[in-house]
Order: sequence, then C-alpha cells, then structure tokens
Amino acid sequence: MLTRRVFPALTGSLLLGVLTSVARAQTPPPKADHKDSADDPLLKRYADSFIVFHEKQAFAEFVLPLGKLEPVPKSADLPPRKRLEPRPSKALEGRHTHLIYYVGRERSPLEVLRNYEEDIKGRGGRVLYGCKDSACGGSPRANMGGEPGLLNVLYGRDRPGEPYGSPGYCAMDGVIGDLHYSAFELGAGRGYASIATYVTAGQGGTCSNFTGATFVTVDVVETKAREQRMVTVKAADMVEAIDSGGKVALYGIYFDSNKAEIKPESGETLEQIGQLLKDKPKLKLLVVGHTDNAGSFSSNMDLSQRRAAAVVSALASRYGVKKDRLTPVGVSFAAPVTSNKTEEGQAKNRRVELVEN
Repeated sequence: MLTRRVFPALTGSLLLGVLTSVARAQTPPPKADHKDSADDPLLKRYADSFIVFHEKQAFAEFVLPLGKLEPVPKSADLPPRKRLEPRPSKALEGRHTHLIYYVGRERSPLEVLRNYEEDIKGRGGRVLYGCKDSACGGSPRANMGGEPGLLNVLYGRDRPGEPYGSPGYCAMDGVIGDLHYSAFELGAGRGYASIATYVTAGQGGTCSNFTGATFVTVDVVETKAREQRMVTVKAADMVEAIDSGGKVALYGIYFDSNKAEIKPESGETLEQIGQLLKDKPKLKLLVVGHTDNAGSFSSNMDLSQRRAAAVVSALASRYGVKKDRLTPVGVSFAAPVTSNKTEEGQAKNRRVELVEN
C-alpha cells in the first residue's frame, strides 16, 4: 500500500519535472538581432524581422541560381546536396553577405518576397529568375541538411552553423514548406541578390515555437574588385629569387574568374618583369600559369595555358621582349603551394611563376 501511494506521487513529480524541463528547453522567438550582425548596405530588411544568422566575407565566390536544380552528371560519389546544381547559373565574385531573418507567423513567404521584389525594382533592380516549391528542383521540403533542395544547395551543412537550440539553428533545422525564391540584379551595377522565403514545418522539441514561422534567407554579392593586398615584387627582388631558387612567384597579375584577359591593375607587375628582362638580356624564362582547384583539371589546364600565353603576349607587345625568350606553360592546379580547402589557400595557389629556362 505504501508503494502504491508513493509511486503515483513520485511519478507525477517526475513527469512535472520533465514537462517543465521541456518547456524551458523550447527556444523563444527572437526579439533582437543576432549579436554583432547587421543588414547588408545594399538591401533593406522586411519590417519587424530579426537576424538569426549572419556570415560576411570581404571576397568570396557565389553561384547564383538562374534556373531549376538539375542532376549533376556522374554524381554518385558526391555528397547528396552536391548532386544537383542550378542550370543555368551565374558565377559571382565579390563581397558576400549571407543572412537569415525570422519574420514570424503573421506574414506569408509570398508576401515577404513580393515586398523585396517591389523594393529592389523601385531602386532600379530587376528579377532574373524566380520559382516556387517543386518548380525550383530537388526537394521542396529540404532545409539546410538532408536530401538535396534549393536551400542546402545555396548553403549546406558543410558551412558554419549555429548552436543547438538557437533561433539560427531552428531556421536551418527540420523540413520546410511554401518555398519561394527569386534572383535579382541590383540597380546601378551594385551587385546581385538571392532571396528565398519559406515556413518551417513540423518543428519539434526545442524548436517547437518556430513551427509555421516565416524565414528569409538572403545572399548579397557586391561585385567589386578584390582588395589588392600583395606588394608588387620589384625587378631586383625577382633577380634575387631566380638566382637563389630558380623561380619567383608573382601575385600581381590579375584575371577575372575563368578568363584569360589581363586586367589593367596588373600593369605594375608586368612593368617590373619587363625591367627584369631588360636588365638580364640573356635570361630565358618559363612563364607558368597556376590555378586553384575550382572546376575540372582539364578546364583549368586550358585556362592556365591561355593566361600564361597572355602574359607572354603582353610582355612582347608592351616592352619589346622577344617571344623566343619566354615559354608559356599551364599546369592547372598540379603544383599548389598550400591546400585549396580555404579561400585563402586558393588565393595563394592562383599565381604566375617565372622559372629560369
């Protein structure tokens, strides 16, 4: 009898404790922006929304979807989210801002996206592409993880996340519904924006308060020139490096992504190479083009060869260097100086080397 009287009371006490713990574990909707976050200066936010995740990079690559997600050929060995890619798409480089906003349950994803469209068009921008739900390709319910869909192609689980139970985590976790997406070119040549709106569906546990809430995922790319931080190597320093090590690596010759036309800001480095060849009239060089590992090896082999040839042509036409002193060589990404796993590493691997011949 004692056991029967105590056990129900104990069970009730434990149950109350568990329920209280679960209630306390539920994440409340945000009432302020994520710490140290801010809107991108090129794009306004939807009224009364709050930033729950942010990432900013001074210079990065971003693929802007301009068509439906399609299967990638020979993709069996790829992780799930990389087995689809948008076709067509636009490869962008520049200052990149990635933000996720919490809007709440009172506004639908469509209403929020239409407001963004009106604001961007009102400031001289235009819509490049739009889709909704399954018309976007892949799974229309996929968030940042799981089976491939638009959101995890844009921003997958291999990128930085938020702590478990935070509003940012709840924005990225679970399945979604009512997906709407638009790609924009911003007015006055300022850059591009990618905006996806959706509701979280079937959230449980710590994210229960976010079930049915509208979120906005925003990517803004300001297509400005990369900040030039490499000091120009002088002709005398090139001589010293070649005399001691047989080669010199140069980072002051610039090309647009996937192109072989030398950019105007390369002039100072080309001038120093011209001076080197003038000071050393018997010197013959291999002009070796190196790339990072973005893209296939064969495409980068062709690109690096064309870039090396462009340098040779520029030296011959601008400084009267005889072409028989210079041999263009492309090596793709066969000779990296560091890992290509980070943007900093890729930047170090993109270079032109002068090798004594």
